[in-house]
Amino acid sequence: MKRNIKRMLYIVSALLISPFTLICLMISIVLNKDAVFSSFSQLLSLLPGKVGVYLRAGFYRFTLTSCSPDVVISFLVLLSQRDTDIDKGVYIGPQCNIGKCHIGKHTLIGSGVHVMSGKGQHNFDDLNIPIKEQSGSFEKINIGEDCWIGNGAMIMANIGANSVVGAGSVVISEIPPFSIVAGNPARVIKSRC
Repeated sequence: MKRNIKRMLYIVSALLISPFTLICLMISIVLNKDAVFSSFSQLLSLLPGKVGVYLRAGFYRFTLTSCSPDVVISFLVLLSQRDTDIDKGVYIGPQCNIGKCHIGKHTLIGSGVHVMSGKGQHNFDDLNIPIKEQSGSFEKINIGEDCWIGNGAMIMANIGANSVVGAGSVVISEIPPFSIVAGNPARVIKSRC
């Protein structure tokens, strides 16, 4: 019964937010898609409580590369890239900043986590050009299923399935599956298997 009520709420929310979704998609035809998407994400992040969670799920379901309708994307979460996949049962805590990534099923992301689009977003090699004007490269980060990313972590590399990332950790190198990592830079401190 509870599952059916939730499904109905997700459907109603998708319908309620659909004018907002359509406006975003139409503006994206003429302007930079990621810039438009990011602006709409910022506005939606301000909706508090369960209503905000359901409306964000309805919006992201149709604007991201893929997004399960049952995700929980909390208050003040900013998504900056449309090329993002969020699988079934994912929870993203308040005040996160999510870049280009794939988040596997049933993964928990604590508050204040930053998932960057790789380590090469900014070049700074040419001293004659301001850093903000130098191009960079965006990489799609993969966070495996059933992971737990602790509060305040910064993710710049892939994380294998069933891994735990300690609060405040900075992940700059790929993490193998079933790892528990912590620190800056994050290092494997234990295996879960």
